[in-house]
Amino acid sequence: MCGRPECQKQRRAEYHRQRIAADPEYGEVVRDSRRKWRQSHADYQQQYRHSHPAAVERNRQLQRARDARRRAQFLVKNNLALDLKRCSAEAWLIGPAARDLVKNNLASCQMFIFQPLAAPMSAPPAS
Repeated sequence: MCGRPECQKQRRAEYHRQRIAADPEYGEVVRDSRRKWRQSHADYQQQYRHSHPAAVERNRQLQRARDARRRAQFLVKNNLALDLKRCSAEAWLIGPAARDLVKNNLASCQMFIFQPLAAPMSAPPAS
């Protein structure tokens, strides 16, 4: 066992989580304590958001990603909107939502499409 403060903090947190899961009475006391704190500090979230604009923006970005993942869950086996077979280019879905798609050729996500440069075509011979 490590005696460093960060290790002790981690051990205490793990014990606390296990105790909440195993002991319903202890869990109820913890929930009641949290509820009382929220009631006595009702404006805490508003003050925090006002004083931490970077955290607010980070949360907005993360929420957009969560929303995109949630929307991507409903796109499984969706192949009705685009006919990629008629396109000679290769399309690659790149991004965190791509792993959630199964047999799907339509996804609302950011993507990059790279194509090799074709050799310049020579002019047809004059006749």
